[in-house]
Order: sequence, then C-alpha cells, then structure tokens
Amino acid sequence: MRGILGKKVGMTRIFDEQGEVIPVTVIEAGPCYVTQRKTEARDGYKAMQVGFEEVPPRKLTKPEMGHLHKKGLPALRHLHEFRLKEGEEYSEGDKITVDIFAIGERVDVIGVSKGRGFAGGIKRHGFSGGPMTHGQSDRQRSPGSIGSGTTPGRVYKGLRMAGHMGNAQVTAQGLEVVMVDPERNLLAVRGGVPGSKNGLLVIREARKQD
Repeated sequence: MRGILGKKVGMTRIFDEQGEVIPVTVIEAGPCYVTQRKTEARDGYKAMQVGFEEVPPRKLTKPEMGHLHKKGLPALRHLHEFRLKEGEEYSEGDKITVDIFAIGERVDVIGVSKGRGFAGGIKRHGFSGGPMTHGQSDRQRSPGSIGSGTTPGRVYKGLRMAGHMGNAQVTAQGLEVVMVDPERNLLAVRGGVPGSKNGLLVIREARKQD
C-alpha cells in the first residue's frame, strides 16, 4: 500500500479551471526513507517501515540511531509501517516523495485530533440539553437521566456522557488529491484533515475506492 508521512501546514483555497473555489488542506509530505523491510519468511507479513523528518542525532536514543545508522540513513524522528501489496517492492534506503500520488486520486489521512479537554454532553456529543422553561433554571446543559431502575438496573458501557474530548486518532477517508508539488514536497487534499498545524499525518491510498 502506497503511503507517506507528512505535517499539516494549514488550510487555504484554490481555484479550478472553471473558477470554482476548492477548500484544501496543504500537507508537507516527505521526503521519507525506507528504514526497514518486513518479509513473509522472516516476519510473517510483507511491509515497509518508513522514516520522516530529519533531526539532530542527539534527539534520538542510541538504539534508534543504531537502527538507522546501519542502513546509512540520517536521524529521523518518526517511523511508521505500511503493509505492501503483491508486486510492490521497496529496498532499504529508498527515498519516497510526494509524487507517488497523482491529482484526482483518493487518499486516507490519519492524524490525532485536537484535544478539547473535559467537555460536557452538548459540546462533546451534540446533545440538545433540557427545556429552558417550567421551573428549570439550572439544568439546561445537563445530560438528564442516564438509565432506568429495575431494567437494566445499571448504566450500559459506552453510554455517551461528559468526558475527555479529542486527542484521539482520526481517519479522514476518501479525500481527493487536488495538488501535487514534488519540488516543495507539498500535497493538497480537498477538505479538512484531523489535527493542528504541524501535526504528524499519515497519508495512504484510500482503502475504499470508488
């Protein structure tokens, strides 16, 4: 499966040939390096490990530097695995750039959503809240009853309630690639992607193709 790591630059808009506005997210994708190959014979599955974002060697541990140094690679902050399909072959040390994708292609973008801290039911789940009248002066944003008495006599697991919101892995599926700029390592996809600016993103070919 073709994939690359990148950083979220931010959102902007571009115009197509008909003058229509397209809201896009710009991603600084790659260059990445193949840091390890997994094989059926040795590991039980076929995959490649890629590294992204060069950093000073002092920012990595000695085991991390040893893993990269024996492949002749620079210090790379982020490592990620991509499973490979039949016929896809990469060698350790290969450089992967954004030109593995083409305009019009569909991709999945994986990132960690923005953390919102502790949030109530209205903000976290879109609850409507209680009535504003009939003597209810201080319960407008309350979730109300969370269960019944005799049956089931308990609160079901997974009930939507107040709690920690955001800061979780989210996948935006089937986003259209609208710009590929290999010279500047930039990729633009239609719509928004999870996370804040400079957040790490995984861009891979869409699993659900039209």
